[in-house]
Amino acid sequence: QVQLVESGGGLVQAGGSLRLSCAASGRTFSSYDMGWFRQAPGKERNLVAAITWSGATTYYTDSVKGRFTISRDNGKNTVYLQMKSLKPEDTAVYYCAAGQLPRLRVGVGDYWGQGTSVTVSS
Repeated sequence: QVQLVESGGGLVQAGGSLRLSCAASGRTFSSYDMGWFRQAPGKERNLVAAITWSGATTYYTDSVKGRFTISRDNGKNTVYLQMKSLKPEDTAVYYCAAGQLPRLRVGVGDYWGQGTSVTVSS
């Protein structure tokens, strides 16, 4: 069992930065690939970025490439999403999920956090 708690969301102006954190409980965190998803109002939840259990491989959706960076610290049971050059269209609730990368890429996670809200004003 893995419990995930996101933090770091908030209100930021366009062009600004935020760093989201997802803290995991449980001793098996390092065995899971991790993903950050987002869901804008009235839209589907989509994968934004993912990272393998070792950190060796990362994935980004096209709209965030070059602006967002996913990383993890297995010693701290935490995965991060550094977001830069934020745009109003990045406004959404951001969720972290634990699972296997092929399944995360199609929206399937084994464990989910409760989400943290990001609002980017223009």
